[in-house]
Amino acid sequence: MRRREFCLSASGLAAASALTAQTPKAGPYTPEWPSLDSHKIPSWYNDAKLGIFIHWGLYSVPAWAPTSGELGKVPMNRWFYENAYAEWYLNSLRLKDSPTYKHHVAKYGANFDYYKFAADFEKGIQSWKPEAWASLFKNTHAQYVVLTTKHHDGFTLWPSKVPNPKRPGQKLSVTRDLAGELTTAVRGAGMKMGLYYSGGLDWTFESRPIAQLPDLYSTAPKTEEYGRYAEAHWRELIDRYQPSVMWNDIAYPPTGHVQDLFATYYNKVSDGVINNRFSVPWADFTTPEYAKYDKITEKKWESCRGLGFSFGYNQAEGPDQVIASDKLIELFVDIVSKNGNLLLNIGPKPDGSISDIQVDRLKALGAWLDKNGEGIFASHPWVRPAASAPESGDIRFTKKGDAVYAYLFKSPKGGEVKIPGVIAAPGTKVTVLGTGETLSHTQQGVDLMVKAPTKAAGPYALGLKMSPSPWQAARE
Repeated sequence: MRRREFCLSASGLAAASALTAQTPKAGPYTPEWPSLDSHKIPSWYNDAKLGIFIHWGLYSVPAWAPTSGELGKVPMNRWFYENAYAEWYLNSLRLKDSPTYKHHVAKYGANFDYYKFAADFEKGIQSWKPEAWASLFKNTHAQYVVLTTKHHDGFTLWPSKVPNPKRPGQKLSVTRDLAGELTTAVRGAGMKMGLYYSGGLDWTFESRPIAQLPDLYSTAPKTEEYGRYAEAHWRELIDRYQPSVMWNDIAYPPTGHVQDLFATYYNKVSDGVINNRFSVPWADFTTPEYAKYDKITEKKWESCRGLGFSFGYNQAEGPDQVIASDKLIELFVDIVSKNGNLLLNIGPKPDGSISDIQVDRLKALGAWLDKNGEGIFASHPWVRPAASAPESGDIRFTKKGDAVYAYLFKSPKGGEVKIPGVIAAPGTKVTVLGTGETLSHTQQGVDLMVKAPTKAAGPYALGLKMSPSPWQAARE
């Protein structure tokens, strides 16, 4: 199957021709769905469990949005006017009765153009130290990182050579190669590096604001011109950085030659994965946002969310909007128990510094994983993800090798902990993660009664290892 050639117009995209007029690199994958469907998720992604998402760009300069609530908890007929996503600042600014518009006029003036924030962003990024980020993420036990290389505002975090046909002569890329430097730092720390790209929306191609959900798709550019532009960008990112994750957002232009793009990527990056937001019949994993699945899901999935209500840094957010450490850990364990990964977002300031409250949450998660990560990383779902009992609260299960791990969200009260629906195998040993204490246990029908530990490994969820693997009383 040959890819259709384009006759590039004089719109300024001639420089992109070398990127868009190419056939997939030789390899096992061809640009047809049956070939792409044969791709298997690499073990690293199945085993990773935790990734760090980074939303950083021009919107990090105003760093403001109303703290209206999480996605899904604000009525959709008001969401875009009261959008808690600071990275949507430009769209909110285009809605003249939105809180963001009123904030912008009061602080910057009605005639201050959004893209003028580029000067302050460029100044700020000169202080950024990518190695510090990589160290923080490594200590959090993240296994991969995904950077927003271009969000919906169209500004790129790498010095792209692809000209924007709608804004000729306007600088819409950074001078410092943020994507490249972070890729080097992250890989140098032993983690995988992925890249986000807004394929479906680009507000340099479309000035109509998104006010209601149907506008999200009606304002997505679908022209051949934009298809060439987006494809050239993705090919540039693949050629320059070989990302381990292609994390597209909102959809993709129908003229973007997705099958060719996927085949090129898989042939070039043998352990790469592609998310489901290209809106085509193939994806390695699905991506619920500020949401999660309620049961073990066979197809690999990844829940993404910010620490607060926003992905981009929002200076209006405080402790009331940022997830508490115990709830973050419980959310993470719940996701892992159901075959998911957590892609946890941070929103840096323009100079690359990360707010104290975000750092605090990452450190709390990292400290908990120091002691409890054995039953998390490279684990798999057990026959059921959860149980609960008054004495032990909510419990989540994982399995690795010949052991089953039980994570108790409630601190044990009294002398025993009840683990419902678990029948110990002969010779079962129950130990506390983080301390190694061995706990005696008895069987009461289909419930395992375990002596409470003498000392907790930390203030959050208690991890117990049961080996050899116990029998379950019944499947869900």
